[in-house]
Amino acid sequence: MKKGLRWAGLPVLAFATVLAAGCGRGEQATEAPRPVWVVQPQAAGGGALAFAGEVHAREESPLSFRIGGKLVRRLVDAGARVEQGQVLAELDPADQDLQARAAQAQLAAAEAEATRAKADLDRYAKLVEQQLVSRSAYEAQKTAYEAAAGQARAARAQYEVSRNQAGYAELRAPRAGVIASRQAEAGQVVGAGQTIFVLAADGGREVAIDLPEDRIREFKVGDAARVELWNTPGRQLPGRIREIAAAADPQTRSFAARVALDDFAQGEVELGQSARVYLAQAAAGGGLQVPLSALQRGDKGEAAVWVVREGRAVRVPVEAGRFGSETVPVAGKDLQAGDWIVAAGGHLLREGEPVAPVDRDNRPVAAAAARAKVD
Repeated sequence: MKKGLRWAGLPVLAFATVLAAGCGRGEQATEAPRPVWVVQPQAAGGGALAFAGEVHAREESPLSFRIGGKLVRRLVDAGARVEQGQVLAELDPADQDLQARAAQAQLAAAEAEATRAKADLDRYAKLVEQQLVSRSAYEAQKTAYEAAAGQARAARAQYEVSRNQAGYAELRAPRAGVIASRQAEAGQVVGAGQTIFVLAADGGREVAIDLPEDRIREFKVGDAARVELWNTPGRQLPGRIREIAAAADPQTRSFAARVALDDFAQGEVELGQSARVYLAQAAAGGGLQVPLSALQRGDKGEAAVWVVREGRAVRVPVEAGRFGSETVPVAGKDLQAGDWIVAAGGHLLREGEPVAPVDRDNRPVAAAAARAKVD
């Protein structure tokens, strides 16, 4: 009797053991939700394209001498602030002074000859009245006087040119501004028109950028822009596209453009600063766009995004459009504007995996908001 009871209890004990083991395995199989950074897709065209640029003056003038010569003095350096009319550099004036003196001597000789011819003309005028000389002799003397007077006028003009050229030995600032660059040194022989300095004039400040050839028709002069300086991230200054080059650069195949800052933002920037310019994208037919990092590719190249639904990762197939600098337009019947998509790390996820959605600042996104409502 005791032996029978002992064997009868074995199945019950075995069942209890298996049940306990099964419960233990169930507790161990429970996965902790993986934190994922989520964002909501934006309307296509509602984002912005970003372009790297550099701050320039609206007016940048290469400064050069109007005559050639030896550079004997350089009075300013790159970065110096100058005022209108300030002397920036000087050439050796010896040759110009000699030319001015020669021109002055020629002027004196020509004026003396004109004075003598005028005196002869006056004498001939009296003689012709007394009929002591012929009328033709008087006309010849009159012609000689007019020629001498013309020579005197030419000599005076030449003298003025020489005197002006003597003044051209000094290079002066045409307006107030900052010397952006220096391209010559004292002792160097320079030619007329050779750039000595580049002057960034006071006034407008703008950012030089390059627009890609394949999107040039999306932008036009007057379009609004936002400028973010590298040293002040997050702070954006308003501006507008002031000009777009008529032709693409033959090497980079991009179009040079200038974005002018608004008047009140002029004092916020310095020449040469690095900046990022944001330009609104053209509308894309009411579709959606997601960050580039959110787009995943399958084994056959098919595109998809991970969407958080009921606290789990769900792979949703999409069709991707033309890639932008930071975003890509997508379309899919199972993707809605209110969905929360995984913005990064999607290659580590698997279908149905529990996830804990967080925003960019690592703050949890409410579970209710993270569930997409499927009609």
